Amino acid sequence: MTIPEKTPLHIRMHAGDNVAIVVNDGGLPAGTVFPDGLVLVDTVPQGHKVALADFAEGDAVIRYNVTIGFAARALPRGSWISEAVLRMPAARELEGLPIATRAAPVMAPLEGYTFQGFKNADGSVGTRNILAITTTVQCVSGVVEHAVKRIKSELLPRYPNVDDVVGLEHSYGCGVAIDAPGAEIPIRTLRNITQNPNFGGQAMVVSLGCEKLQPARLFPKGSIPILSGAEPAQVCLQDEGHVGFQSMIDSIMRTADVQLQALNARQRETCPASDLVVGVQCGGSDAFSGVTANPAVGYATDLLVRAGATVMFSEVTEVRDGIDQLTSRAANADVAQAMIREMAWYDAYLTRGGVDRSANTTPGNKKGGLSNIVEKAMGSIVKSGSSAITGVLSPGEKLKQKGLIYAATPASDFICGTLQLAAGMNIHVFTTGRGTPYGLAECPVIKVATRNDLARRWHDLMDVNAGRIASGEASIEDVGWELFKLMLDVASGSKTWAEHWKLHNALTLFNPAPVT
Repeated sequence: MTIPEKTPLHIRMHAGDNVAIVVNDGGLPAGTVFPDGLVLVDTVPQGHKVALADFAEGDAVIRYNVTIGFAARALPRGSWISEAVLRMPAARELEGLPIATRAAPVMAPLEGYTFQGFKNADGSVGTRNILAITTTVQCVSGVVEHAVKRIKSELLPRYPNVDDVVGLEHSYGCGVAIDAPGAEIPIRTLRNITQNPNFGGQAMVVSLGCEKLQPARLFPKGSIPILSGAEPAQVCLQDEGHVGFQSMIDSIMRTADVQLQALNARQRETCPASDLVVGVQCGGSDAFSGVTANPAVGYATDLLVRAGATVMFSEVTEVRDGIDQLTSRAANADVAQAMIREMAWYDAYLTRGGVDRSANTTPGNKKGGLSNIVEKAMGSIVKSGSSAITGVLSPGEKLKQKGLIYAATPASDFICGTLQLAAGMNIHVFTTGRGTPYGLAECPVIKVATRNDLARRWHDLMDVNAGRIASGEASIEDVGWELFKLMLDVASGSKTWAEHWKLHNALTLFNPAPVT
């Protein structure tokens, strides 16, 4: 049932919660009376919390049936529970966690769903047919950017079965301690992105010639399948045959033309939904993220797993405070211990940098009602649905199994997306409450709005409006199924808004190695 627009409305996530969030656009003024008799003591912005009971100083503030903080002073029922009146609880210890204690609900297999994709020789399937030009070092980025513009305008129109041409540009490759501990992470990330299913199983590489990350190191012999030719197609700008800038561009374009011919011979074929590799992520989050968009994504995640597909959820920063909920869902002790290992690395990283986890959340998150990282974490992890977690990937690693996978990444939108591409993602789902023009050139991105107001204002950027859940116009299940079916359409070639506007963020390689 649709809720009348002017009716004061709050949402309580769990019967054990002693706070709820205000639903109405623009928030509600002090004195507002809710249908259940609750009276606001303060003006409360949309998405922010209101006390459902009187709080004494030190009382636990509970949302999602989890303590998200403690009252810094006495607060009467109807008060605005903002960041300023909360003390954040200590982080959950990484010892004594529940290990594989919660059995996943039994869900029947989901059969008969298909999409039209591009089959690759290694068994993977692309949702797009893209020529990717890999760069070994930042020094060649300007040349490749110029070449890609000309390839798109002069060559690509001849090859109707090729969707796009992208340069895999980055700021790595030289001036770094390339043999230092951790240096393999950005190298394997770039290597594995080049093998993304959307690139047709071939590699085209542009190098400078003198860089530390030589093509032979990036692609050891036999490390990548090649669609045309016996080796990755390479152009080295320092080769003596290049006389002037124009000869470099001509060489790149000749090589690209051969690769485009091979890609153009590919055709979409009927593929089962089990060939989808979906990365889920949130950015510009608000208090509705854990109420509308992320639960709907979690429902779609369960549908995908039932269909035999692979789903990756990520963002170490934003699941750390819910680690006990994740280790309990691990398929076995090894998976649980792998998640704990990634969280311990993050804790050590914060210690080395002299910061703590309170640095997350962002000002925009707080304006949207998220008081701290504990509350943010509870809303973030629901994207993972309810299935058992069957595997863990460290940054830059490639998928080797299906099911629900935890891919350890930082929370940065761009780094997370880059690492999920390296893992083998062929479609991306991104939820947002505050709004962000995030997009990827390498993979279609489906954007999900948490609020009706954002969906209205950014009507040509958001693909799905999950705000209808809060307003009573749709259920979590309704939006979850809508998203699942949209993924199949997009995987078959339908464009997302991010693709329509070509919202392409640059790759950002995660580099924990020291710079020399």
